[in-house]
Amino acid sequence: MKFVDLQSQFAAYEPEIRREIEEVLQGAQFILGPKGSELEGKLAAYVGAKHAIGCSSGTDALLLALMAYGVKAGDEIVTSPFTFIATAEMIALVGATPVFVDIDPATYNIGAAGIEEAITKNTRGIIAVSLYGQCPEMEAFLSVAGEYGLFVIEDGAQSFGAERNGRRSCGWPHVGATSFFPSKPLGCYGDGGMLFTSDDGLAGQIRGLRNHGQWERYQHRVIGINGRLDELQAAVLLGKFPRFPDEVSARAYMGARYSDRLGDVVGVPAVSPGNTHVFAQYTIRTPRRDDLVAHLRENGVPTAVHYPIPLHLQEAFRGLGYEKGDFPESEAAAREVVSLPMSAFLSEADQDEVIRQVRRFFGK
Repeated sequence: MKFVDLQSQFAAYEPEIRREIEEVLQGAQFILGPKGSELEGKLAAYVGAKHAIGCSSGTDALLLALMAYGVKAGDEIVTSPFTFIATAEMIALVGATPVFVDIDPATYNIGAAGIEEAITKNTRGIIAVSLYGQCPEMEAFLSVAGEYGLFVIEDGAQSFGAERNGRRSCGWPHVGATSFFPSKPLGCYGDGGMLFTSDDGLAGQIRGLRNHGQWERYQHRVIGINGRLDELQAAVLLGKFPRFPDEVSARAYMGARYSDRLGDVVGVPAVSPGNTHVFAQYTIRTPRRDDLVAHLRENGVPTAVHYPIPLHLQEAFRGLGYEKGDFPESEAAAREVVSLPMSAFLSEADQDEVIRQVRRFFGK
């Protein structure tokens, strides 16, 4: 049994993926070529944004968004302490300070009320993480941002394909970022990411910043980075994308099936009203997490913990001055959550075995 079954996905899509890759190899344009442009157009339309800009990773997408807004030392960005480190890492990398807000224990996303309490005269923006595969309360975030003159970046690395009140993830805020890491809902075969915005000026700024700060060749107006999505990864994504809506539906089905069969023994994901969930991870919760993980491992069921140490307790952020107990909901989640096998190609037989072993552990 695999935690994420990428082999079955490749077998299903192999002709399309190989055809797209072969066209890149024949054309011999590997950077900023037609495949990247085609992918940007298709994903912008899918998300409902005016612009999509391919990036070298989801991490670099966040970095480029912050650079485009001119975030610098002395600025503060409000975000979650319960997420992958890249979210806060990129804030620190541009010299700014991450300011953490505790999560809602039901959704693992931060709420607008906590954000407003964290705003100071130095706050420039909010990075709203759409953890595990569903959006937070984006309308409220945008309302708070409008009141205080802030920008909102959605970190949609795990939620591409999800919807909130009919709008797709990454199409909500001023700018949305996603990741195409192989295990993501839409993944390539290496690193890749994308930014989405309907702001013409911001999109133009990002396009230059991702290409060493140049808009015309060898004329560098600002310091940028090498943050481009390469053509081979764009080709892989083009090969997969036509069937991505089917994968989103399959993930929703498998997630609901897990919840129906496990909801009486563990905490199962809560899908907020108006939301759909793509279950980038299917994450359950129990105070007996570590013992459950050991039982599942002994019985051939792979698991993962997203995430065992909240960011405010990571050594890298010791200088922020946070202490244990500052964000109790995030700390409790880090002790109790565990993710089960999930992909659009998870078979019902394998899922039934996961369910059987979880219930067996609890004597059910």
